Amino acid sequence: MIPRLIGMVHLAPLPGAPRYAGDFEADAADAVADAERLVEAGFDALMVENFGDVPFYADEAPKITIAAMTRIVGAIADRVDVPIGVNVLRNDALGALAVATATGAAYIRVNVLSGIMYTDQGPIVGKAAEVARARTQLDPRVQIMADVFVKHAVPPPGTNIQHAAADLVERGLADAVIVSGPATGSEPSTAELVAVRTAIGATPLLVGSGAHESNVSNLLAVADGVIAGTSLKIDGISANAVDPERAARFVAAAR
Repeated sequence: MIPRLIGMVHLAPLPGAPRYAGDFEADAADAVADAERLVEAGFDALMVENFGDVPFYADEAPKITIAAMTRIVGAIADRVDVPIGVNVLRNDALGALAVATATGAAYIRVNVLSGIMYTDQGPIVGKAAEVARARTQLDPRVQIMADVFVKHAVPPPGTNIQHAAADLVERGLADAVIVSGPATGSEPSTAELVAVRTAIGATPLLVGSGAHESNVSNLLAVADGVIAGTSLKIDGISANAVDPERAARFVAAAR
């Protein structure tokens, strides 16, 4: 079952990243604290991603990144009783699957599961065949949430979002499809949401960016769930800690 309200845990720069501050234990504790704030506010699930590791590798994150995320996701799982998802930026689906398998996480988010997108990391080509087979071998219960026309990227000329979304489900075996705006914190257009909703039928549809307390009820009139991050943070800044009051107001508006 895909959750309705998923709260983002944006990790600080991890060991090996250019902006890593050198105190992994403090960074891990901050991630656990954010997770607990989101659950206390009423979120149904969490999504953990290495948000601070800019610039990102396109396809395969370093081994230290996978190790660090495994430790943090495991620590969060020890403290909260909601499903957890993993997103290894920019598009390390196999790395995310490894973290999920080791920690018992329920979901992975894959920015480019099938097709090709042009990003600030260069062209990224989906690896749906590899991901599907790895899931079968490692942990078949892990569900795949896949972005269509992912943010911070552009599709090839002439590509149709409806066809791309249908391919994600029918040929990429995505369990849910995510629609986002053009950048972190940006709301998707209603037209794109409706187009993808039509294309994927009963497959769960999630909003992947731009949800806030004033628009979440409208977004949920079309989508089955939302992944919220920036609007829940202190001063609405993605890198800041979760603001418990903002998070609580968001959940109240969504309910």
